[in-house]
Amino acid sequence: MKKSQFNTSVVYENKNYIYNAFSNKFIGIDPTISDILDSIRTPENIKELSEYHPTLYSSLCKNGFFVDDEVDEVEKVKQLSAKVDKNDTHFELVVNPTMNCNFKCWYCYESHVKGSKMNKETVNKTCSLIANVIESNPNLKSFHISWFGGEPLMYYRDVIEPIMDFAEDFCAIHNIYLDCHFTTNAFLLTDEIIESLKKYTVTGLQITLDGNKETHDTVRFVSATRGSYDTIINNIVKLCENDFRVGIRVNYTSINMGDFENVFDDLCAISNEKRHFATISFHKVWQVSEDKVMSDRVRFLIRLVRDIGFRSEEGAIPDSVRHSCYADKINHATINYNGDVYKCTARNFSPDSKEGVLNDEGKIEWNSKFHTRMDIKFKNKPCLECPILPLCNGGCSQHAIENEGKDYCVYNFDENKKKEIIVKKLMTIVD
Repeated sequence: MKKSQFNTSVVYENKNYIYNAFSNKFIGIDPTISDILDSIRTPENIKELSEYHPTLYSSLCKNGFFVDDEVDEVEKVKQLSAKVDKNDTHFELVVNPTMNCNFKCWYCYESHVKGSKMNKETVNKTCSLIANVIESNPNLKSFHISWFGGEPLMYYRDVIEPIMDFAEDFCAIHNIYLDCHFTTNAFLLTDEIIESLKKYTVTGLQITLDGNKETHDTVRFVSATRGSYDTIINNIVKLCENDFRVGIRVNYTSINMGDFENVFDDLCAISNEKRHFATISFHKVWQVSEDKVMSDRVRFLIRLVRDIGFRSEEGAIPDSVRHSCYADKINHATINYNGDVYKCTARNFSPDSKEGVLNDEGKIEWNSKFHTRMDIKFKNKPCLECPILPLCNGGCSQHAIENEGKDYCVYNFDENKKKEIIVKKLMTIVD
């Protein structure tokens, strides 16, 4: 037997834990055992442990902390990654009805294209794409459509509704499960749209808040005299009361987290029995630097909001192999309003970055950028030697592309930052 390369020891709330990133298992241990495990270097040391503490030894083997000598752990990660990314039973389509938006948030990475709108021809080609994907994939069981942009609700009637209506009918005929998700600022949401959404299986809507009313309205506003906070809060309440799941994304900085408890007070307009439909997640605005004080503040708020009946979490915990980014998957495409095709939605939709085009027959003509992306993983040597490879995997395919040909680490080779990710994961279990 040998120690798994994917073991990490962490301390949380003055308790010691060990974590294995491949088995995704935690074990709570006392400090003495933690020291013993850290000191194990050879198979002989493992044998001594098996004799000294057979119960612990058995648990460590069962949960992947010790593995057979002949096991190639990196190869197992590669196999798991291929199984996930080449899954042919599911297709995910992201559609941008527009690259325009009714807000101009200072940190937004999108270049807003005024007047941009998916025309009827591209709507029809997108419907043809859905039909082609379903008819050409005999193993397909489910189809997911994500509405993105720009602000997708700007063209709900002209773009979203006709595509969703077609997809509903076509998937029903072919016995394919269909659902959809919206990334929206929710300002344009109306009672009529909410009623229309009930026709579809909506897995959720991601809606962003930038602090309480005072701070939010300095970022997301209609004009110098009209903010958006009250309208968005009211729409979140309506969605939850109508049993729609809402992911409330809080983009935080050191400026907008003061008096954030006011937001919780406003969200309490959601009835107690409906609050589980709302999940509040906190995401640091990427343009600002790390702040330990703010991290402590976020964790305090997470505990507070859970106490009043909402779900809450701190940002996204990476799980880049088991739950890889949609852009890493072969069965994914992002259709821009003009018919250009992309994979990554976290970068600007510039013409130079497109990875294909949607042709008149509703088929995607991929270019070389797409093929590079699909073959980019597991090329970074530091990742192959890292204890959190099964969690991080060097980030997504976009990270790998942007760092092609050089050694890199998305955590800047900072072992403490890697442990912080594990602690965040642990928090979701023990808190």
